[in-house]
Amino acid sequence: MMETLKMGRLKWHHIINPNEDDFNFLKDNHFHPLDIEDCKSQNQRPKIDIYDNYYFLILHFPNFDKQNLFIKTKEVKIFWGKNYIISIEKSNWVTSRLFAEFKEHDATFDINTSDALLYRILEKLMTEAIYLLLKVGLDLELINRELFGNKQVKIIERISITRRNIILINTILKPQLRVFHKFETGQVKGFADNMEDYWGNILDYYQKMWDMTEDYEDLIEGLSKTFDSMQTNKTNEIMKILTLISSIILPLTFITSLYGMNVRLPLEETPTAFWILLVGMGVLSIAMIIYFKRRKWM
Repeated sequence: MMETLKMGRLKWHHIINPNEDDFNFLKDNHFHPLDIEDCKSQNQRPKIDIYDNYYFLILHFPNFDKQNLFIKTKEVKIFWGKNYIISIEKSNWVTSRLFAEFKEHDATFDINTSDALLYRILEKLMTEAIYLLLKVGLDLELINRELFGNKQVKIIERISITRRNIILINTILKPQLRVFHKFETGQVKGFADNMEDYWGNILDYYQKMWDMTEDYEDLIEGLSKTFDSMQTNKTNEIMKILTLISSIILPLTFITSLYGMNVRLPLEETPTAFWILLVGMGVLSIAMIIYFKRRKWM
């Protein structure tokens, strides 16, 4: 379904979940057949194709699922010409909301060139992505606070989900760095003058997102290693206590097993043999505990 918004000589065509009529519209406007094929398929690699009279962009950005738990990839396709922008989304998302905002207020927002409109679209996508990254940073902060708590299973789940999300964000952002560098280096000239500072600002947004992702990647690795070390240390402490208990019980078990044998042994004719052995085993246990504490084994 396509909607059109006019801003003077500038037109913004926005397509959600394109159908055959929309593809025919693209064909009638003489866009390259390969670009139209890319619009028909999903999960294309991010890129910018440069032609004599227009540019074609495929961009990916992260977005949470409906449960706000896992991150998934959102794809936006844009045809950018001198007096028009054609944006394509699979479902209602950031670009659709921006289009609805422009349409609702019926305002040009001082936009009279396709370059300025593209800048506003990219800026909106970047700010939404940064907001998402801040939420990931909040998840990391919560993990850091709960790290020394007693909910190990919950912490393991949160670390695993957050690590997965950060890895996916990394795979989304990394291939697009060279795409946005083309704006700064002048390979993408656009159709309006004096846009260099704006493209530089877009690159700054993207560089900030990339730096945040790298920082989060290092942080989640550090938290994961810290948690693993704590769990290993806790397991070692448990094994240490169990070993000490076994070491104390072992000689006592030997004595009781020895006197359970059907052979002649010392004190077997003594009426108080039971109490003598009981006191002896108690003294032996206390002596072993004192020895372990002096050696700082417990």
